[in-house]
Amino acid sequence: MTYLKPFQDSFKDFDKFYVGFDDVLNRMTKIHDEVAKNIPNYPPYNIKKTDENTYVIEMAVAGFGKTDITIETEGDKLVIKGNTDAKEEETNILFQGLAFRPFTRMFTLNDQVEVKNAEMINGLLKVSLERIIPEDKKPKKIEIA
Repeated sequence: MTYLKPFQDSFKDFDKFYVGFDDVLNRMTKIHDEVAKNIPNYPPYNIKKTDENTYVIEMAVAGFGKTDITIETEGDKLVIKGNTDAKEEETNILFQGLAFRPFTRMFTLNDQVEVKNAEMINGLLKVSLERIIPEDKKPKKIEIA
């Protein structure tokens, strides 16, 4: 509910023009709250907008090497998977705080967004994205004859 509060506030004056849509917004809020409970939080990530048409997904993947991570696009989905073969080499671990468990993160991309590259720096995976706008969709000035 807290995530949709700004969304709801931006549409608070719509009831002046539309009738009966308040139930739709309440249903969307309920669905969001149910789905948010089941979203895994491992590994943590950030999504940054670096320019008007560029984005970066940063994901904390400490303990994973470049060969342990696969990045694929499947239609409009960006899928990042991690699976390490690191076996527990030391049996005298007193506290296990690092999770080396496999993960899958999925992001839905707009039709115009393309993955440009990916790099790993100090345990942080950075996936660069760019929104490519076709020429026919770009704004153009029309001269008056």
